Amino acid sequence: MKNFPLAHATHPQWRMAAALVLAQLRAQLALPGAAQSPTLALLYITDHYAAEAEAILAHLSAELPEVTDWAGTVGVGIAATNVEYFDEPALAVMLCDLPADQYRVFSGVAPLGLGFQAHTALVHADGHTPELSELIDEMAARTDSGYLFGGLAASRGESVQFALGGDGFIRGQGRSTGVFHGGLSGVAFSEGVQVVSRVTQGCCPVAGSHTITEAERNVVYQLDGEPALQVLLRELDVTLDEPEQAINTVRATLAGLVHLQDVAADGRAISRTGNFGSDVRVRHIVGLDPQRGGVALAELVETGMQLAFCQRNVQAARADLMRICAEIREELEPEELPLTAGGLEAEPPVQTPQRMVGAVYVSCSGRGGPHFGGPSAELQIVRHALGDVPLIGFFAGGEIARHHIYGYTGVLTVFLSA
Repeated sequence: MKNFPLAHATHPQWRMAAALVLAQLRAQLALPGAAQSPTLALLYITDHYAAEAEAILAHLSAELPEVTDWAGTVGVGIAATNVEYFDEPALAVMLCDLPADQYRVFSGVAPLGLGFQAHTALVHADGHTPELSELIDEMAARTDSGYLFGGLAASRGESVQFALGGDGFIRGQGRSTGVFHGGLSGVAFSEGVQVVSRVTQGCCPVAGSHTITEAERNVVYQLDGEPALQVLLRELDVTLDEPEQAINTVRATLAGLVHLQDVAADGRAISRTGNFGSDVRVRHIVGLDPQRGGVALAELVETGMQLAFCQRNVQAARADLMRICAEIREELEPEELPLTAGGLEAEPPVQTPQRMVGAVYVSCSGRGGPHFGGPSAELQIVRHALGDVPLIGFFAGGEIARHHIYGYTGVLTVFLSA
């Protein structure tokens, strides 16, 4: 399998950006040993182009008629190998060289049918969709692995998704523009499409984790039998006697939650290295209740869940991003050769390491840019760790991994050579 062709460009006029992208793609497809007639394209645009989404998809699909399937969405920023485009008009396209029978594009009007055995799926979603968590749970249940990766569209204007299949037709709807608002869309992949995916956290716990012992809807009243507000103020080393300082510190604090089904056997929400594991979902603190000692979160909570107060931390985010890149590389290395009493086996089996042929990176819109130390710093870390693998992605309003919606995280998924 060849590397996936990738192109990206910025320009105030979308037609000029599209022309630059098309020129790059055609140049790559003409190279010796290039991908053989890819039929699936991933398309991400910044919200500057959101109002022109239909025109952009129609233009690109007409200029690349051999590409019959399109999927993607809009972000406040988009990502490509070694570069991010934030607060500027830009678009990126990656052509995935996958057998057409090993993936299916789906949307709310063309859901994943029973005729395709999905192993995993790239999912784009509108964060304003009612009961979104339940829809993502249901989608994960339709895959063999139960693993989804992707994110929520992020836009200061229209929130759009791209989902176009089969030469401009989507089964069940007839001819379609391929641009949708609301619900879920994306690409489901069969077991023959091999991927490795990891979640990286962007926050660091202030102290240890606690068990929620009393809660009502989204308000935590007790942690380990103590008033939750009392625990929060103690760990932040602030007091309500100095309300301005306390409020400013609380505003910079978030809550990491582990749902009941994800609590580890030892009850830990924090790994032994002192950082969050991939099961922790970070949510905003949206209010305080001094009368009852409650802390309100932007998430429904239940007794028995684990909670740890946390804050965004650049060093922790950089270190954790490098960690998941290292884990992905380790998965691609051949296993060590077996030993015998006399040393190595006489004729050990030849093991060829798999190659990364493409990657999708979905990062929180609150992580991009200066959070990692400068423009494109986050993507430069990934490139330094993984090399020049073609990478595309966007900065989202929430990140999807497994059957969960995360915040302040990055979800990195690489496609492997067959």
